[in-house]
Amino acid sequence: MTSTKESKKPRAATTPVITTEQTPIAQALQNHLIFSAFKTSEASTSRDWFIATGHTVRDHMVERWVKTAEAYAEQDPKRVYYLSLEFLIGRMLQNAALNLGINDEVKDGLSALGHKLEDVVELETDAALGNGGLGRLAACFLDSMASMDIPGTGYGIRYEYGMFRQSINQGQQVENPDNWLRYGNLWEFQRPESQYPIKFYGRVVEFPTGKGTEYHWVDAESVLAIAHDMPIPGYDTETVNTLRLWSAKAAREFDLAHFNDGNYEKAVEERNAYENISKVLYPNDTSVLGRELRLKQQYFFVSASIQDILRRFLAKHDDWNALPDKVAIQLNDTHPAIAVPELMYQLVDVHHLNWNQAWKITGKVFAYTNHTLMPEALETWPVEMFSKLLPRHLGIIFRINHEFLQFVNHKFPGDTDLLTRVSIIDETQGRRVRMAHLAVIGSHTVNGVAALHSELLRTTLFADFDRIFPGRFINITNGITPRRWLNQCNPGLTSLIDKVIGSDFQHDLSKLRSLEPLANDADFRKTFRQIKRANKERLAKRIEQLTGVKLNADSLFDVQIKRIHEYKRQLLNVLHIITLYNRIRSGQAKSITPRVVIFGGKAAPGYWFAKLIIRLINDVAAIVNEDPAIGDKLKVVFYPNYEVSAAELLFPGSDLSEQISTAGTEASGTGNMKMALNGALTIGTLDGANVEIREEVGEDNIFIFGLTTEQVAEVKGNNYNPWDYYHGNPELKQALDMITGGFFSVDEPDRYQAIGEALLTKGDHYLLLADYASYIETQDAVGKLYQDQEEWSRKAILNVARVGKFSSDRTIGEYADKIWHVKRVKH
Repeated sequence: MTSTKESKKPRAATTPVITTEQTPIAQALQNHLIFSAFKTSEASTSRDWFIATGHTVRDHMVERWVKTAEAYAEQDPKRVYYLSLEFLIGRMLQNAALNLGINDEVKDGLSALGHKLEDVVELETDAALGNGGLGRLAACFLDSMASMDIPGTGYGIRYEYGMFRQSINQGQQVENPDNWLRYGNLWEFQRPESQYPIKFYGRVVEFPTGKGTEYHWVDAESVLAIAHDMPIPGYDTETVNTLRLWSAKAAREFDLAHFNDGNYEKAVEERNAYENISKVLYPNDTSVLGRELRLKQQYFFVSASIQDILRRFLAKHDDWNALPDKVAIQLNDTHPAIAVPELMYQLVDVHHLNWNQAWKITGKVFAYTNHTLMPEALETWPVEMFSKLLPRHLGIIFRINHEFLQFVNHKFPGDTDLLTRVSIIDETQGRRVRMAHLAVIGSHTVNGVAALHSELLRTTLFADFDRIFPGRFINITNGITPRRWLNQCNPGLTSLIDKVIGSDFQHDLSKLRSLEPLANDADFRKTFRQIKRANKERLAKRIEQLTGVKLNADSLFDVQIKRIHEYKRQLLNVLHIITLYNRIRSGQAKSITPRVVIFGGKAAPGYWFAKLIIRLINDVAAIVNEDPAIGDKLKVVFYPNYEVSAAELLFPGSDLSEQISTAGTEASGTGNMKMALNGALTIGTLDGANVEIREEVGEDNIFIFGLTTEQVAEVKGNNYNPWDYYHGNPELKQALDMITGGFFSVDEPDRYQAIGEALLTKGDHYLLLADYASYIETQDAVGKLYQDQEEWSRKAILNVARVGKFSSDRTIGEYADKIWHVKRVKH
């Protein structure tokens, strides 16, 4: 029993008292707890400490940010403006602390105050500004531009909600609002002085003048674009660049007359309609209104960005011909392609340049990155929608197209089929604007993102344009930032590499080659395995928290994490799982390596077939994981709500990287690079960057299977019949019959008939059945090799050592030299 005297003792403070002997970081943390979170230590919550930590790191970042802006203003360099509808930047706190070189100080400061940095970091919400590889690539590029002291600015949309937050309910994807701004965003700075009117609808009036015809866009409706800036710190440099995001704000808050009449919904109707533009990343475009909103989004952020770029240029220059010497604009895919007519609109209609001068300038400013080989994935917009929404820009596009077709006709006279194929306006399917054609015609350089992809662009998708514009198409293979995808997400491996070869690899990833001899060092392999094991245990713990499935970290962690899409062929992976399941059930368990197959990724809200694939994965998982005959020999997991912070656990915890798209469909891929950098072996087709990964790591250190791009074309050209493969392979037939026969959906036996139809009666467009036998055979080789942990580790180390080429620093260096012609700015 506690004595009365003891009960009157004063309560101990929950955190230590700050003294003058403590570090400046610790003092700053305590100060921000009071002045930014308005809390005392005793009353503080975990989120208060996140706020204090974030502001402390931000202070260090802002100091360099100001100096960077001053250096750019003083030196007036040529700048890069990267236009992208997505920037999947993830969490910023630890990335910023690491790049600024204060991570250890922040960690120690928090520790002195009784808190752990790893706990504080977990409280940050991922910035929901992107969905997949396109947005993550843009984020990596911003990191590299800052780290290499290249004056660059990213432009995008400040989405209030991300695409959606994914949960799995009874095996099905459920889409919930991704309210990432619920607690605000301490990394952003609103710039109310930087706002621009963006026009929609209206009509165009022509005025004949002595110099020609002037066009006035009148009776348009306007919405304001408000700038929000986020700092992007470089690694081990003073440079901090800017990501500028636009939010939509109605020109007037509400209609007071309707409000006074009591019609409150009508009073705010206009405001809501326009502010929806920056509400959600990729609104469902299965409806006309959804498609129109997406076009509005694209024009909204492009127009604001072009106006902002020109304002910055005009602040120091009055000669428009100098614009290409000071401005390089990169179009990340076709989403910002409307920037081409927008710049023409600004130069001709607003600033009154003549058409020919404006077009010459425009062509020198823009460059375009293509990210897809599939014609059906290239954006097109109905002419009727364009005419209604952006009437002046449609007129500009028509003139660009008219003059371009005249040029082509002079160069290749009489080839009317060529004119039809290259026209910006597609007349074959109800008159549509081809945005990729617009981007190609309006840019001085077009690049693919992997050697195979770029070659196929030149020889297939854009073969006509390659004839018309010889030399316009080049390759720049994608890359990833080693700061986030090694230094941040895999501190154990980073520390090991730093210990044996030094830290220069953070600046020059090719220095990882020095690790090659250590692949033959037994002690190094043992340490390497211990780090991988710790990463797998960390991942397994998170998966158990999220799904309730307990995993054995000794198993082979076989991981496929990417957008759910038919061409990514998650279904082929499922067929392998079912094949393994059947083999174990038939008594072959002793020869099968224990395996955990992990999926992650979102299906677009309107893509019902992709959602069906997610449901199948979860139905298969439910059967496999609960079957007592299977035990730990095979587990299947769907990781919900795959995002950057999840990827930071999944990549280091992976043993096998699934990159199994049909050859000739994936532009590049970057998940393949991240996994290899973190010591996973790749199983994949010769598609996208897999080709170059094989060249770098060696044929013996990667598992390649399936048809090549040429063989895919040959098979499809020879009346491919999936039934032949179905009847010719008993294991394949058994697996497919189980899917379509209701084995995994007893409550609804016909649930997966559509999958059977897609693979058998509708032609198996992505050739899963043609590649099945090769895939299974290669997976068998994977399992056999994993049983020899020494040899598996040796190959994994060689993968880490040989993927230095795939640094985004190398990629950005090539953009800077070959396309942008910009120089580094030191300060």
